[in-house]
Amino acid sequence: MNKFFVDRGGTFTDIVAVITDAEIINQLSQKKEQFLIVPLLKNKWIVVYKLLSENPERYQDAVIQGIRDILSIADNKPIPTETIEVVKMGTTVATNALLERKGDRTVLLITEGFKDALKIGYQNRPNIFARQIILPSMLYESVIEVEERYDSNGNELIPVNVEQVRQDLQQVYEQGIRSCAIVFMHSYRYPNHENQVAEIAKTVGFTQISISHQVSPLMKLVFRGDTTVVDAYLSPILRRYVDQVSSQLPDTKLMFMKSDGGLIDAQKFQGKDSILSGPAGGIVGAVQTSLRAGFKEIITFDMGGTSTDVAHFKGEYERQLDNEIAGARMRVPVLSIHTVAAGGGSILCFDGASFKVGPESAGANPGPACYRRGGPLTVTDANVMLGKIQPQYFPHIFGQYGNLPLDKEIVTQKFIELSKDISQATNYKSSPEEIASGFIKIAVENMANAIKKISLQRGYDVTHYTLCTFGGAGGQVACLIADTLGIKTVFLHPYAGGLSAYGMGLADIRVIKESAIEKALNQEVITELKQGINELEKGARQELDEHESIKGDKLIAKVSLKYQGTDSTLLVDFADDVIVMQKSFEDEHQLRYGFIQPQKMLIIESISVEIIQIMDSPDEPLLSRIRPLDELPKPIEIVQIFTENKWQDTPIFKREDLQPQDNIKGPAIIIEKISTIMVEPHWNAKLTEYNHLILSKHYDSESSNIH
Repeated sequence: MNKFFVDRGGTFTDIVAVITDAEIINQLSQKKEQFLIVPLLKNKWIVVYKLLSENPERYQDAVIQGIRDILSIADNKPIPTETIEVVKMGTTVATNALLERKGDRTVLLITEGFKDALKIGYQNRPNIFARQIILPSMLYESVIEVEERYDSNGNELIPVNVEQVRQDLQQVYEQGIRSCAIVFMHSYRYPNHENQVAEIAKTVGFTQISISHQVSPLMKLVFRGDTTVVDAYLSPILRRYVDQVSSQLPDTKLMFMKSDGGLIDAQKFQGKDSILSGPAGGIVGAVQTSLRAGFKEIITFDMGGTSTDVAHFKGEYERQLDNEIAGARMRVPVLSIHTVAAGGGSILCFDGASFKVGPESAGANPGPACYRRGGPLTVTDANVMLGKIQPQYFPHIFGQYGNLPLDKEIVTQKFIELSKDISQATNYKSSPEEIASGFIKIAVENMANAIKKISLQRGYDVTHYTLCTFGGAGGQVACLIADTLGIKTVFLHPYAGGLSAYGMGLADIRVIKESAIEKALNQEVITELKQGINELEKGARQELDEHESIKGDKLIAKVSLKYQGTDSTLLVDFADDVIVMQKSFEDEHQLRYGFIQPQKMLIIESISVEIIQIMDSPDEPLLSRIRPLDELPKPIEIVQIFTENKWQDTPIFKREDLQPQDNIKGPAIIIEKISTIMVEPHWNAKLTEYNHLILSKHYDSESSNIH
């Protein structure tokens, strides 16, 4: 049975398939330039494939088209789903809907008197000196204030006015709104009124009902309310997308990646869990492959077409609870991913005085100028101009029939025009390649700053870390990023160009449950915490499929602690001994903020339980060296690239021609089926027996490219 792991990104959709049918592999072998095929043991093969996420002239949905292409199924024939064991995927569908404000029309039901609570929010000033504060637009279209109230001790002060709620909901329903978010005061602890109103909404006919005590059962009305609204706003979009994919793959097990790095059955996939669905797959893929390669302190660097995602790993996945994404606040556990709008498709701009890279992206349509769709100059075009991307070795998937290479002529022409504009505006003459190099430096600085935010600014010294680079564009700038940060090792997996998709196949099923506590940390409260953890574990296990686990499961209990009178919480592992938790908190607080306050009481804000069902994941084959140790790989071509402010002769190697212990000195280009790796001067690239490419800094002055 075949398995498909998919990451539907903003520019490209990546698919990694585990194929068990030799006939399929024979057919794909005739199109070697499009597919990366890696043999595994026991008559299995890995197939890595990349296609544009949007190509309306050729196909409606990239995921379905990619599966068709791998299985060699014509567009007019049904997909043989009986040969597919599972499809695991991450998607940007909900993220894009949030960014573009294209979710479903939603009504907010909130306790009377709090109509504007979510709009007012916490009155944060993103720009402290701005004279005019522009608030993000609200996701809900209208508000119904509900006569109801519990106090903080659970006493019912005002019962629900059932008839009035029914009338108000009916009126909104007749306006065409089908999605509602229900958010009442203190309902995270006393949910009866929310359940009551949800039943009324159901009888009226609402098809999406998001209830705050189920969506985010934690304190803070604003965060809980915003999270519930996001869920109501995006879940219908997701449901339609899931149904669309399911209709093409009937009776196929379909799973989606959640923002917390765990997989979930498609029918249980909710809007609140979907915002970082694709990037989360990349983090899982990067961490799991890096651990297999022996690296334990990792900075993950995922450079795609639209943006770059970075994350920090030192022993466990880092998650954050309070998030603001695309102007929407959410209180759900998501992997700590920092995103910067700098990718291969980021648009290059000269505003008359300075260079700018992004944040606008050319996307997949029209894409960069070299994509032959009339697009603007982008980071990808700059690398084409510098020779770091060679069109003849890039997938030939462009033009009207999807069979042409990148267009280098239009790139050169546009950079020449830009150099004339810059010369006229500044009276300073720069060559087209110097201008392209300048834009790359700005993009690299933007991406390096993103890494500093998740590492240096939190007390971690990244010079001892490994930069795990992936994404279609990551290999082009990996050495430059590492140089900027003082990192001396870069790790590139053989599927780095599609590692987010591969991560879907390496991920486990995860369920996280939380509960608010708000009590002082002392030995007396331990019994209550244990009871709470047991209750959460029961709730989590009810959501798991007991037949799904391949290699058993694992339980992790965490406690969210803060100093009394503060809002900043830190997660520590639950322990029977209060002193152990206190020490863990102080160590983390010292690292994060540079001080501790031992005289202050610690408050338990909440507890959480995570159950991990450990899944089977693809093996990685070992390579054998066939060539003698003293026989070196032969470059397929010597080209000119512009690096370190000059044109340099640079050999090009195919990664598939390299063998374990081959050691290549920069400058050099290593071509893969799904990405290009630029080995800059003063860097070495060494291949291991697992086909892992390890780039390391060297300081000698030898000019030879191969050692």
